[in-house]
Amino acid sequence: MLQKVVSINQVLKAGFVPLLQLIMAILMKYKLDVENMTDDFFFGTRLFGIMAPVKNYLFCWHLNNKLGYDFRLSTDLELQKIKKGRHYFFSLYHCMEKNGFLNHYLYHNHCNGEYLLPEFRHMDFIWLMKDDLVDDHKFQIIVSLVKSVAGVQMVAELTNEKCKNKENLVF
Repeated sequence: MLQKVVSINQVLKAGFVPLLQLIMAILMKYKLDVENMTDDFFFGTRLFGIMAPVKNYLFCWHLNNKLGYDFRLSTDLELQKIKKGRHYFFSLYHCMEKNGFLNHYLYHNHCNGEYLLPEFRHMDFIWLMKDDLVDDHKFQIIVSLVKSVAGVQMVAELTNEKCKNKENLVF
């Protein structure tokens, strides 16, 4: 069965103005609450930044081969940022622990001079641990292991209070 495509002008001419106004009023009431969504996303997460001026695929190779992780490029979770009419695509790598629910996400923080977290422009990578509890001891072990990887110059914990643009990490 074929459906007829109707333009807004045809709807207005046909006298459906009150119906259209009612629909628009209902739709305008719904607003995406980015702050709540961001808070929910970051509930129970741990985050740290890594200064390692190496290619992202090479850094993941080092993490996989030297530390036993299995980071893979996540093509379905690529992050995009639009600024001044330009599109920036930030790589995201994912690894799930074999014996638990903990997910590791590794964000490449820069793309062609633009930053996913501009307040941490000196950090090349952002590591997010999500979906399971990470106590301080385990967190410090992971940080110290990452510090031992070739090319890593600095590793620092990033708290939610320090991240001004953390909504850029939400996928």
